[in-house]
Order: sequence, then structure tokens, then C-alpha cells
Amino acid sequence: MQKPVNDYTVNIPHLPGVYIMRDSAANIIYIGKAKDLKNRISSYFHSDTDSKAFSIISAMKTINYILCASEREAFLVERQLIKKVQPYFNAMWKDDKTYPYIKLTVAEDFPRLVMTRKVIKDGALYFGPYPQLTYIKKLILWLNKIFKIRPCKITFSEKELPKLDKVKSCLYYHTGLCFGPCMGKISSVDYKNNLKEVETFFNGKLKKLADTWQKEMLELSNKQEYEKAKEIRDRLFAIQSISQRVAIREISIEDINQYVSKTDSLQELKQVLKLHKLPAVMECFDISNTSGTNPVASMVQFVNAKPNKSGYRKFKIKTVNQINDFAMIKEAVFRRYSGIIRRNEQFPDLIVIDGGKIQLAYAQSALDEIGIYIPMISLAKQEEEVFMVGKPKSLLLPRNSLGLRLLQAIRDEAHRFAITFHKQLRAKEFLK
Repeated sequence: MQKPVNDYTVNIPHLPGVYIMRDSAANIIYIGKAKDLKNRISSYFHSDTDSKAFSIISAMKTINYILCASEREAFLVERQLIKKVQPYFNAMWKDDKTYPYIKLTVAEDFPRLVMTRKVIKDGALYFGPYPQLTYIKKLILWLNKIFKIRPCKITFSEKELPKLDKVKSCLYYHTGLCFGPCMGKISSVDYKNNLKEVETFFNGKLKKLADTWQKEMLELSNKQEYEKAKEIRDRLFAIQSISQRVAIREISIEDINQYVSKTDSLQELKQVLKLHKLPAVMECFDISNTSGTNPVASMVQFVNAKPNKSGYRKFKIKTVNQINDFAMIKEAVFRRYSGIIRRNEQFPDLIVIDGGKIQLAYAQSALDEIGIYIPMISLAKQEEEVFMVGKPKSLLLPRNSLGLRLLQAIRDEAHRFAITFHKQLRAKEFLK
């Protein structure tokens, strides 16, 4: 039997997400998640004819995908979608394996940290789930060492300690890696007080700790102490996995369609604008002023076709004294991307300017002065014309185009954000 010929993976990005496979009747037959969508989906088309993957693609006619911020978010989205839709192949090849949790057995007199795949009502604290199994195992070992948590599996209580001759030679105690609760060396109250920091570790902000480790890892690398540096690196991977916080609400079939539409809109823009990569991160600029007073610029950021408000920026115009929206746009663009270079941050995949050909030219001149290239377009309100750098004619997308709707959404959000900031400044001036 010959494998199906396809070009499904041509435009799929190397990003984390969930892929949805449908049959000829558009029924969802399989849902999967991936750290790298392109690599994962491509693997289906190089599978053996007697494999599970080949059975799926033989029945599949179309693929949709949902971009996610991380592998863990992809896992959570996938899990909810499978539960909601119950696709044929997911049910047929149900895998009982789940991602692990870290369990703190606080119901015991002397709690332990253990890894488990089941969450039950046993009085313990559960943290997770976490997709990075290898690093989580190493993290437990490290936490046991730092907080002197007993790593043994011996069952005992404060009132009923094990016989001394069975535990007196414990290496963990004699090497200072455990308080020795099995020998009565510490009370249950004192032992549990020490573990309060472990709960804080899992629930708290970990950036300061991660920054300290990052500095330590670089110092070890510079000293060519690579084994020690590798140990710190694994700690960083573990803490990054733990600090991934994802809030996923209940997903409906309508939500799936919305997710797919957002992805399709990005794909359409990539194609019509002839971009080298999917515009997963887009930034849009707009100007607001009243007769030249309190001029401001706004920049909003969309990630995976959704507003990312932590990425929004506001600019008070500093170098333009007269009414000149073009020069104001240039200042805002220059300040934004020269600042990104100084901070060594990531450039967006696409810049959108609210305006026409002249606004675009001024914005492009800012990038030219900085000496960088970022794909940039402008969107003019009246006819919704799309202007591209180096193209004499504008592009008119169909009014029902998903790509145009996305450009309108980010343009309108930049306009709203600019007006809000401008009104705030005028209100402050009025109250002086």
C-alpha cells in the first residue's frame, strides 16, 4: 500500500501547538500536541505502513492546528479537546499514560516528595502536571538535597519509629542529606516547618532563583567546569517547566473553530504578504494628538493572533514639536526597536503601521537608520488598503478575508490604546 502524497507540512511553523486531523466529511478523527508542530506532523508522512500514524493519515484529508505559548499549554489544550470531542483514533488507541505530578505527602508525620501520575484525595499536595519528565526527576533529587527531605520509602510515624538497627547506618543522615527523622533526630513539627519553603517554591515567583542560577551557570562555563554547569542548566530547565502557568478555560467546539480561524488568518498573511515565516508576533503602531498637544504613540502586540497586553508600549512624543504624524510614527518606531537592540530582546515577525504609504515610508526610514530589517506593512482605513515596503501598488484583501480581519483587529486595538493614553495625559494636564 502506497503512502498518501501530501504537502500538508509546507506552511506549518516550528512552534508548539495542537494539531487536529479531519476526514473527508470534516469530522475530527485525531488530536495531538507537539513541541514542534512541523516536525511532529512531518513524522506522520514518514511512518511505516503498518503503524498507527499511517492508519491516521490514510483516513485524514485536512489538518488544522492551534498555536500555543508552550509545550505545557499544548498538553493542556490537547487534553481538554480530546475530552470534549473524543476523536475516533484517540479513543481507539487510548494511552493511559499521563504527565506526572509532584506529590508532597503532607499527611505523613515526615513528608516526602514523590512523582506520581495519579491525583487522589489522600491529603497530599499535588503540583503539576509537568511535561518535562527528565528534568522533574532531577528537580526532586535537588529539592531533597537542598531541604533535606527524606528520600527513603520507609513508612513510619513520630510515635512508631523504625527499629534503630535498621536505620542507624543510613547514608543520607550521615552525609548531612537528611535530618534523620527515622532515628528521632527531629520532631514532626520542626520537619514540616522546614518544608513550608518547598510549598513556596512550587507556588511562588521563581525569577530571582532562576536569575541566580543563570549567573552561576555562566561563571562555571567560563571556568570550563562544564559538568557543574550542566547540573545548573538542568535545574533551570526544571524551574522553567514548573513556572509555566497556563489558564485554560473549558473548550467548546466553537472555541476550536475560533482557534483554527486565528491560525488560518496568520497563514493567510504569511502567504499574501510573502513572509518568510508565520507572523506569530505582530506589533502595530498608531498616533493620537489634539491639535498637536500631548502627542502620543501606542504600540500593541498580538501573539498567535491574540492581544498580549504585557507587550503593549506607550510613547510620549519627544522630538516632534509641530503637528506631524509621519515624524511621530518614525520616532516611536525608532525608539521601540533601538530599545529592543539595547535590551537584546526578540524582534516581532511583522510590524503594522496605522496609515498609508507615507506613514509606512517614515516608519521604514526609522528601521533603515537603526540598520535592521523587520517585515513591515501599513493599513489605510478608508479602503483598507495594505501597503508593503518596496511595492508601488497597494494590496486589497477580500472583505471576508481572515487575514484582513486580523490586521483590522490589531490596528483598531492600537488606535484604542493610543486614544486611551492621550485622554489620560489630557486629564492629568487639566487637573494641574
